[in-house]
Amino acid sequence: MKFTKEFLVDLIDDEEVTVYDKITGTGRWSTNHERVFRHEGKFYKTHYRVGSTESQDEGPYEYEKGEIECPEVFAVEKTITAYETR
Repeated sequence: MKFTKEFLVDLIDDEEVTVYDKITGTGRWSTNHERVFRHEGKFYKTHYRVGSTESQDEGPYEYEKGEIECPEVFAVEKTITAYETR
């Protein structure tokens, strides 16, 4: 589904619709985020970047043009095996 940049920016700090927002990488100038949010009973994933320092004035979706494609995602339960010391 496509969303406007303004709509996605407005949702950034909305804890009621945000499922998770995690940092997926950093560069010299930007920090990359992956975000899953809820909209009309469905879940969607998006990626955005923000400036890494106070000198980098880059806001979320700043360089995106037009509407942003956000694929619908589904919750999948997974089992993992971890090895720990006792």
